[in-house]
Amino acid sequence: MNTALLTGSSLVMSLISMSFQVWLAGRIGSAGIGLYQLVVSVSFLCTTFAISGVRFAATRLVSEELGHERAHGISAAMRRCFAYSLIFGTAAFFLLRSGAETIGFLWIGDARTVRSLRIMAYAMPMVSLCSAISGYFTACGRVWKPTLVHLFEQIITIALVAFFLAHSPAGDIEKNCSAVMLGTVCGDAISLVMMLLFYFTDRGRSKGGEVTELRLTSRMLHIALPLAFSAYARSALSTLEHLLVPRGLKSAGFSADRALSGYGTIQGMVMPIISFPACFLMALSELIIPELTEAQMRSEREEIRKTVAGLLKKGGGYSLAVALVIFIFADKLGIAVYSSPEAGHFLRLLAPLIPIMYTDMLCDGCLKGLGQQMWNMGINVLDALLGVVLVWRVLPAYALTGYICIIYFNECLNFALSMLRLRKVIRL
Repeated sequence: MNTALLTGSSLVMSLISMSFQVWLAGRIGSAGIGLYQLVVSVSFLCTTFAISGVRFAATRLVSEELGHERAHGISAAMRRCFAYSLIFGTAAFFLLRSGAETIGFLWIGDARTVRSLRIMAYAMPMVSLCSAISGYFTACGRVWKPTLVHLFEQIITIALVAFFLAHSPAGDIEKNCSAVMLGTVCGDAISLVMMLLFYFTDRGRSKGGEVTELRLTSRMLHIALPLAFSAYARSALSTLEHLLVPRGLKSAGFSADRALSGYGTIQGMVMPIISFPACFLMALSELIIPELTEAQMRSEREEIRKTVAGLLKKGGGYSLAVALVIFIFADKLGIAVYSSPEAGHFLRLLAPLIPIMYTDMLCDGCLKGLGQQMWNMGINVLDALLGVVLVWRVLPAYALTGYICIIYFNECLNFALSMLRLRKVIRL
């Protein structure tokens, strides 16, 4: 039931998101999308610091308490997660707000991003708190609550972005990007209010109890901090990779706007189409974490093996079908969705990679559910590090062709390492 609910809502939200991306590309152009994606890359790094592993920590802690049938420890665990979220979310706000000029001028190399970065800083504490609450509801199996909030948030955000863009001068990339970020931050604020209302209503019927012997703080830090530091490294490297792409294309002879346009076409147009059918597997990857954690607490090893094997087989078959459809209809999709033959060209080039990307997503969820989050993050850090080195060395010589090859290499390496680790853990 939770998988069906999360899948249905993910389909709706992915469709809305892709439609919004199409509209946004038509409103601010491919160069504007490229600038927007650069801001999002930096925002992703700061969001990683704001969250600092709290979502998975909340899911894991609550799942462990449920697995041991200690309902009285859940509220105490969440209080610690809230304090953790506020500390890191507030720190991320100050870092992004005060460092916007340095990041915009020196890191990104485009002064037009400074205003957007300052606006995005206000979202950091809100995103962190929402992540903790979402982790709680995932562990408890009541995913309809955060799902409803995210759907409502998405609709409100799009409406606000459309409103702010309507009052922003056409052709002014800086102000258009700022309008998008302002609408996003307002949507995050509304989302936080709704999440808090759902959470306190849900916990209002919980029972108290003795928690002094549960070592909740140390357990939370043991889960969250190692994951956070690994996430910092991966996000920093991933952000650096994205920032280096336009620079590498410029070194290959592209103009500034053409470099942004090429980067925006792949990351802002093609990737959303490739990711859209993955919403079903995203739901499974999300919901398998507490299921495997509780099974691990009960030492149900054979059940874990059967569950993981079945999940990977079904996910592999689904991803192959999706890849075939996108490969065949790539040109038509590029024209129909974006009126861009170039988008269709890159879509066909990346379609064979879909089975690898989708199955790797399921492997990541299984590894996290089995307490292998550090191995998972280590693989992702290696992937990101190699991505930075390859973008730096390959793009100036081979431009967009080199970028496509880098995406292939990184995805295949990530999948191979994740699958090898999963096979070893469960003896699949």
